[in-house]
Amino acid sequence: MKRNSVFMALAIASLFLASCQKASTIFDIIKDKGKGTDKGYVLTLSNQTSGNKIIAYTRSSEGKLSYAGEFPTGGTGTGSGLGSQGAIVLSDDEHYALAVNAGSNSISSFNLSDNNPKLVSTVASGGTRPISITMHKGLVFVVNAGGTGNISGFKLMGNGKLQPIDNSTRPLSSMDAGPAQISFVADGKVVAITEKNTNKIITYTINAQGIPGMMHSLSSSNMTPFGFAVGHNGNLYVSEAAGGAPGASTVSSYRVQGDGMISLIDGPVSAGQSAACWVVMTKDGRYVYATNTGSHTITSFKTDMTGNLDVIKAVSGMTGMGSSPIDEALSGNNRYLYVLNGGNQTISVFALANDGSLSHIENISGLPMGAVGLAAN
Repeated sequence: MKRNSVFMALAIASLFLASCQKASTIFDIIKDKGKGTDKGYVLTLSNQTSGNKIIAYTRSSEGKLSYAGEFPTGGTGTGSGLGSQGAIVLSDDEHYALAVNAGSNSISSFNLSDNNPKLVSTVASGGTRPISITMHKGLVFVVNAGGTGNISGFKLMGNGKLQPIDNSTRPLSSMDAGPAQISFVADGKVVAITEKNTNKIITYTINAQGIPGMMHSLSSSNMTPFGFAVGHNGNLYVSEAAGGAPGASTVSSYRVQGDGMISLIDGPVSAGQSAACWVVMTKDGRYVYATNTGSHTITSFKTDMTGNLDVIKAVSGMTGMGSSPIDEALSGNNRYLYVLNGGNQTISVFALANDGSLSHIENISGLPMGAVGLAAN
């Protein structure tokens, strides 16, 4: 009888310990941010024609990911890559996620502060085939790649709903521009858009009401400008895929003024890699990382407040043959780099050292074919 009592006590203790050690939810992580937690989360999009979903992972303090669930966006995807950066982004306070539904010509907003990511609204994108979205202090802009292509503006209301802004839709520089990314720059005064087919970077000034003003454009220093990171002082760090030619891709830095004028700072800077397409930058402005789809590699660069670029390592990280990395995101604490691989439907996880070098931690498998976009906290 005593032995049974001991077993019962051990069983209860085990159940209690398991309940205390259950995996954190995204809501738990957001709630504990003010308590100094070093945990976070990573989001991607399934982009399926049968129904688009956010696929969520929680991040441990060691950078490892745990599957947290899938959450329908209320729209559909295309089932194949979008050729873009910024298909899913976080709001300034990181309590909301914004996602594109390229198959149903809509965008969605999610509240991340609920027990699970909660769909708040799904609205028409103001064009066809939305591929990239950006936000600054409640103003949201999306670039639509279908049809003649355009940008269109929205407000993220206090309740998380998206509201279209009248008279905010503007054309790209050409009816066949082939946009890749849109992002706010210059403290939210300007949106910048890369155009793969025209080899241009274009900008629109944005007023406080979200109405675009004049367009400016600049030819990129190398062909096929693609993804970019926004740095300090209006600096942009842009990958240039050079049409996918072997060893020919580069990264260049540009400055965008508050009036939308664009100028080249440095580049094209070559690391001898192929199809550099996605770019991220550490919050301190010291390091830039470009994923090279054709080389299955990651290149690290060193930069400074002036925007000058130097290659640290041409191959700072490897995602593996056949992986075809298509997007990347840095954790909120700048300690981990996450790379989405379109070739084998995985996420590669790397740790960042103080000198900017990368070390591989793990690969997460099981993503659907056609998954796009990465956002991380």
